Amino acid sequence: MIEFKHIPVLLNEVIEGLNIKEDGIYIDCTIGGGGHSSEILKRLKKGHLYGFDKDLDALSACQERFKDNKNVTLIHSDYKNAPYLLKEKDVQAVDGILIDLGVSSYQLDTAQRGFSFLREGRLDMRMDKEQKLDAYFVVNNYPKERLLDILYKYGEEANAKKIVDNILKARAVKPIETTSQLKDIIEASFPNKVIYGKGGVSKKTFQALRIEVNGELEALDKALEEFIKLLKLGGRMAVISFHSLEDRIVKNVFKKEASDCICPPKIPVCVCGHKKSVILINKKPIIASEDELEKNPRSSSAKLRIIEKI
Repeated sequence: MIEFKHIPVLLNEVIEGLNIKEDGIYIDCTIGGGGHSSEILKRLKKGHLYGFDKDLDALSACQERFKDNKNVTLIHSDYKNAPYLLKEKDVQAVDGILIDLGVSSYQLDTAQRGFSFLREGRLDMRMDKEQKLDAYFVVNNYPKERLLDILYKYGEEANAKKIVDNILKARAVKPIETTSQLKDIIEASFPNKVIYGKGGVSKKTFQALRIEVNGELEALDKALEEFIKLLKLGGRMAVISFHSLEDRIVKNVFKKEASDCICPPKIPVCVCGHKKSVILINKKPIIASEDELEKNPRSSSAKLRIIEKI
């Protein structure tokens, strides 16, 4: 296994936004290579950090990285299970939560993980290698209408029909097994001037497949609501998203929980009884600085939103 390398995105902004207390309890929901967590841990004296990840490679790397630190507990699980798993450990409330919804550089750069159209590997895309569903199954077994729905909904791919038609034709001859085979099929669905003029025409389809395989948007709104309940008064949650679908969900949940009324605008008197539970630390998403963009181009699509429990 190659070394789990990943440059933490918006690191300074996250650490500042979490307003870390030295005796606080914190959750890193997608610990990855431990970049954000290592900075959180530097600020904890009597506090504790719980790090979650579906990727066993990530957890293995963090076990080695934090082997001498008693202030961290690593848990192999989808972060959406964290509120329930923590309560089993008698953790009823926490001071801070970080959710980085991005794919790690390690996952993208490791060809055999099958995440990237830039690298030859078996179609896989599983963050949790113990789960059964992978990109190979989706591409070779999903019916036409379901593939269309995934590409439209998760990839916002306007050319979905042509891409899906070509996938169906190809898999009728033989299974589509590798990232490069799928990339070639996608590129054949576009005029050459589009391929070479815009570049990366496979990006949206690969994104859509990855989201489907890993259930990335499934119940994300409900998970965010559960995490807000888990925060102590004054506790903060920071969420980094990397595409519009994620950010829209985060924005809408945060806006709802920061509002005293969520009635439709046409209703003259509030009847919902909703009371705000958080305040928005930043009304507009925080994005990477020019300096960070230069050092880490993958931070270009990152958006950070932070709330505080009241």
